[in-house]
Amino acid sequence: MGDVLGMGVVGAGAIGLRCAFNHLTQEDVKDRVRITAVCDPVPGRAEAAAKKFGVPKWYLSLEELLADKNVDAVTLGSPIGLHYQQGLAAIAAGKHVHFNKTMATTVAECDDLIARAAKKNVRLVASPGMMLHPFNQRIKAKIKEGAIGQVVWAATGVGVGDYHLTEDFRNGNDVLTDVDPTWYFRRPGGGPMYDVTVYCLHNLTGLLGPAKRVTALSGMCLPKREYRGRTIKCDMDDSTFISIDFGHAVYALAFGTVAGGVTRGFNPSIFGTAGSVVGTKVNDQEMRQEGDHQPHVVGVHAKLPESHVYEDIMQLVDWVREGTASIACAEHARHVIDIIESGYRAAETGQTQTLKTTF
Repeated sequence: MGDVLGMGVVGAGAIGLRCAFNHLTQEDVKDRVRITAVCDPVPGRAEAAAKKFGVPKWYLSLEELLADKNVDAVTLGSPIGLHYQQGLAAIAAGKHVHFNKTMATTVAECDDLIARAAKKNVRLVASPGMMLHPFNQRIKAKIKEGAIGQVVWAATGVGVGDYHLTEDFRNGNDVLTDVDPTWYFRRPGGGPMYDVTVYCLHNLTGLLGPAKRVTALSGMCLPKREYRGRTIKCDMDDSTFISIDFGHAVYALAFGTVAGGVTRGFNPSIFGTAGSVVGTKVNDQEMRQEGDHQPHVVGVHAKLPESHVYEDIMQLVDWVREGTASIACAEHARHVIDIIESGYRAAETGQTQTLKTTF
């Protein structure tokens, strides 16, 4: 068993405030992990977060945080487009890294991060670790047992609406509650695919395995958004539909768009020759059992927001302290990013793309 892990929180924005600070300052984790520092480039934000949550050190820059000898690992709660460069810096400094979704925006970036981490002997965990849910493991086992016969096709996706413009920490009047959402609508890391459909794709590939090829249609429905009296000019596609080939005539549709609902709990509907999976039910048999929880989501953590992200962070904590690798791995995240990146390329070129990765 290792020492208590010192965690640095990179970004005191919405996800940092909802997850890392709420969960990692609870008494029941202090024997394993403590937040030792926070950084954020917005003047006053890191300092305010540190004071609110009792964090000993705060910095304006990532470089300062990475130089802190009490920081053993970091959780990246920054905009997705920054994850690659920040991940590189953390790895170079010998810090273990938890990436909020998505890990990066391209396969090439993921390849580089994974290779550099191996050379530095640091651990990478990438959200979202959807297969850590017990019901997903039961669904996967049922599919493998043949409960729905031969798998034929699946569908999963989400219409995101305007929630990033109205969610908590967006419309307050102090530095911790007026977090600017502009980056969600801009390249390179914006758009619903990297932001939300990533959950659906981790579920889909976790249940069916790696995909082979993709083709897609993609475009931008809303070229501008209104936020607190000003206009955000958007430049990232906000409506994308990807057709996925798993081989053996198994196909799926994954989508991320600006309107409509969500497939149940980000779980896919999967149809076979002898039955179906819809949400968390296999042939109408519920796979979610009373008292189900991810390994660390117990007690107060089950009542706090973003408990799934907390679970992923704790996967990293356990891996570093106990040496047990997590299934919320960088290789799975890279494969999902391959689907998204290749989907955009397929939409742009009109040509089906062969995926480069597996897990």
